[in-house]
Amino acid sequence: MGERVAETAKKRRAPLWARLCVAGGAVVLVASGGTAVTGQALIAKYTGAVTDNSLLTDQAAEAAVPKTNLKGALNILLVGIDPRDETTPPLSDSIIVAHIPADRSRAYLFSMPRDLYVEIPEFPAANVRSHHAKINAAMSLGSQTGKEKPDVASGFQLLSKTVRNHTGIKKFDAGAIINFGGFKKIVEALGGVNMVIDQNVKSEHLKPDGTGRDRLPQCQGHHRCSRPYTGPQKEYKKSSKPVHLEAWEALDYVRQRYGLPRTDYDRQRHQQQFIKAMAKQAMSKDVVTNPSKLTKVMGAAGDSLTFAGGDHSIIDWALELKDMNTDDMVTVNLPGGGLGTGSNYKGEQFADSVDGFFEAVAKDEVGEFLLDHPEFVNKEG
Repeated sequence: MGERVAETAKKRRAPLWARLCVAGGAVVLVASGGTAVTGQALIAKYTGAVTDNSLLTDQAAEAAVPKTNLKGALNILLVGIDPRDETTPPLSDSIIVAHIPADRSRAYLFSMPRDLYVEIPEFPAANVRSHHAKINAAMSLGSQTGKEKPDVASGFQLLSKTVRNHTGIKKFDAGAIINFGGFKKIVEALGGVNMVIDQNVKSEHLKPDGTGRDRLPQCQGHHRCSRPYTGPQKEYKKSSKPVHLEAWEALDYVRQRYGLPRTDYDRQRHQQQFIKAMAKQAMSKDVVTNPSKLTKVMGAAGDSLTFAGGDHSIIDWALELKDMNTDDMVTVNLPGGGLGTGSNYKGEQFADSVDGFFEAVAKDEVGEFLLDHPEFVNKEG
């Protein structure tokens, strides 16, 4: 009897792309008509499934999943925030753009430095006047709309406009916001992540056992010290092959910039590598074909990840990108350096050569640009 049930289940199992659609819909909140749709509700809406462990049949997948009409090159804005509490306006500590060419051959990931000195445009909804500042302030300023709590969606709108103005990208086809605490929960549900450590890194924040480092006596009880910690440090050793990181290690590793040769530019590269490693882990058979683990990932993401896909659902997006592989992700290094020094330091600025890269993004010619400028490709990523 058990063998017959198992054989029936095997025959009814959905094709891989359909299961990935379910996985994609299950781990995000979709902004649709002002209503957040949870992963389980989304599964029920598109597949008729009502239980956590349900999988689509081939027939249901073909009949129920809506067809996509996403056309041309696509640009997605990914923002990581690290809010102190519900009343403090969030800063965008990680800003990554995913550019997907019209031929869907691969995805290109590039970062905007959090200290990039830019023009933040006028934004009447939050009474913001046009001015120059570090780009990570845009999210915070835009979220201060006079409500009791910061309006994160409004902050995202101002950040999106700021990034678009600086890069020349006309529009973002989708966007996602994740808080770093949520990232930790997702990686815990995945069982950790495997990634290459491309250089020796010492943690500014944690001891070797994962507990917080001690604060210097003169830095107790306030945040005026730029580097307030002392004592033993967690270390991440350079490796030529992927190593397994627990969730707290992965999040700690991608936060580090102090002591690195290229400071925040090294951190940006590590964050891009982390996203690529997370995507590979999430799309592995260990997760996609394991209902119990998939359910844990769904629950972990539900409270901390928000996805907006314009007029298209996460199912549409999953279908559109179903043939892409995580190995097709190319992480891009945009060269830059400080604007001013010492007390005159204003922030970071891109090198002049980056203008050519942004022109290539606008023309959907990134692949050609990188062939002519291989120094822009992160060899480790």
